[in-house]
Amino acid sequence: QVQLVESGGGLVQPGGSLRLTCAASGSIFRINVMGWYRQAPGKEREMVAAITSGGSTNYADSVKGRFTISRDNAENTLYLQMKSLKPEDTAVYYCNARVGVYETEYWGQGSQVTVSS
Repeated sequence: QVQLVESGGGLVQPGGSLRLTCAASGSIFRINVMGWYRQAPGKEREMVAAITSGGSTNYADSVKGRFTISRDNAENTLYLQMKSLKPEDTAVYYCNARVGVYETEYWGQGSQVTVSS
């Protein structure tokens, strides 16, 4: 079992920055890939960024160059630094972890990010 708790969402103006944090606990030694997903109203959940235990990263085209995912294995924490935010980045952001041989997925509770003037 893995528990994921997100923090750091909120309201920001276009062009602003936010950092999301995801604290992992439980069977963290079995975590393979961690990532951030988001879901806007009326839309399907989409992958934003992912990072492997070795540090390889992958980003959605819509956030490349603006978002940075990072992982502190010692602190069991995942981050998403978001810059140059746009109104279309408004969504609930979810932390995700894939664990063990069978890549069991765990999700955080979600953190609202609203980009608006």
